[in-house]
Amino acid sequence: MSVGTAPCEAYPGDLAHPSPPDPGTAFRWPARLWIVLLVSSGVILLDGLDVSMIVVAIPQIQREFGMSAATAQWLAGAYILAFGSFLLLGGRCADLFGRRRMLVSAMAVFVLVSVLGAFTSDPSLLIASRFVKGMAAAFTAPAAMSLLTTTFPEGPQRNKAFGIFNVFEASGYSSGLLIGGLLATLNWRAVFILPVPVALLILWAALSFVPADPPTAKRIPLDLGGALTLLGGMLTLVLALVSAAETGWLSPWTIGGLILAGLLLAGFAAIESRVEEPLIRLGLFRNRRLVAANASAALLYGGAMGFQFLLGLYLQNLLGWQPWQMALVLLPAGLMVVMIGPKLGALMDRFGVTRILLLGLAAFVPCYLLALRLGPEPELWTLLLPVSLLWGFGFALSISALMVAGTSGVADEEQGLVAGLLNSSLQVGGACGLAVVTAVIMPATEVAMLSSGVVVSLVFAFLTLLVQLALRRG
Repeated sequence: MSVGTAPCEAYPGDLAHPSPPDPGTAFRWPARLWIVLLVSSGVILLDGLDVSMIVVAIPQIQREFGMSAATAQWLAGAYILAFGSFLLLGGRCADLFGRRRMLVSAMAVFVLVSVLGAFTSDPSLLIASRFVKGMAAAFTAPAAMSLLTTTFPEGPQRNKAFGIFNVFEASGYSSGLLIGGLLATLNWRAVFILPVPVALLILWAALSFVPADPPTAKRIPLDLGGALTLLGGMLTLVLALVSAAETGWLSPWTIGGLILAGLLLAGFAAIESRVEEPLIRLGLFRNRRLVAANASAALLYGGAMGFQFLLGLYLQNLLGWQPWQMALVLLPAGLMVVMIGPKLGALMDRFGVTRILLLGLAAFVPCYLLALRLGPEPELWTLLLPVSLLWGFGFALSISALMVAGTSGVADEEQGLVAGLLNSSLQVGGACGLAVVTAVIMPATEVAMLSSGVVVSLVFAFLTLLVQLALRRG
């Protein structure tokens, strides 16, 4: 049954009184399935590794090139801008032209641009390389995720696969903070070199072991008008959000950018409602589960990214800690995901996807409430460690559950698109949350900065819960 043509019931495995899976239905994956899972998970590990390493290397790069703070933030912002803008197009291209084909092509671009960034002496070229790398990741991420969802059927197998997938994502991000901090103290260029061998290994495994894309019955043309208006709208929207902290929310640039983005996206919707082969079938948005998963992903990541930025300012700027010390504070969060991830599939089978999701989302509320106590003296054991553990616990449960909920009941030929939607929601939500937190804390004093910024993340956490509770009543 196609998505959007029938009312949406509870998530798979989410009955009123879910029962443990029948032992007789236990499954064993052959080696080829494990390889597909490892390739898909390797892609998301690489994305997390690359993003987190550059965050801790920015101060060193800024000093070497004499960049202003406004320019240096584009080392991260250019990647977010490209990643968030091209994700939907990347997801649809994976559906139309082949998941393996798009994964291999974009990964090759990722390798070449990484090498270019490592050896450039021009700061503008370095930022441009980050933009192109984000664009390449926007094609690899949905291709890898849709490769996973089309390989593993809904239910226990996909739940288990997403649990492992989430472990790789958290491992990449948490290890990237530590590795990036160590490499940046030696030479920031090593941060650009390290992803190259990882990407080459994924590229070799994809070419050697992932089955070739099946031939399509007919050649479906790419909706060029829809692609251009969508890309223009997403680029303008993310650029306006990323720049809002610097230019101001009420500046002509921000307001004009948001209006232009709205007009372009409205034009995109008009095109999609009339074209024979749309880039995005608008009927998808009648799926309440999919809409709720995307809204929750945006709100969750918006609060989390804003809070992480705030924590970095608190530990490094106010307390004078080194990047690797901040990484150690966040390490328990990553370890929570690594520990829970392999068991998450069984937990979702037993208790239901929605219950696991709500528990994960609820964990962010006490996390941010505790963080309101942050003060001039670091309370490592009684405050920072519990905050990190709650943060990791929330991510461990909620991210995989959101991915399972958002992709359930979606036809194979639209899995890449849905994967792009979910990832795009995460990125745009993260950019929005970061912009809101930055705008709130800029005029504040140091003490007020902490509380006002955390309150923003707390509001995001409550809104995320409200979206899911409204869905359950619907």
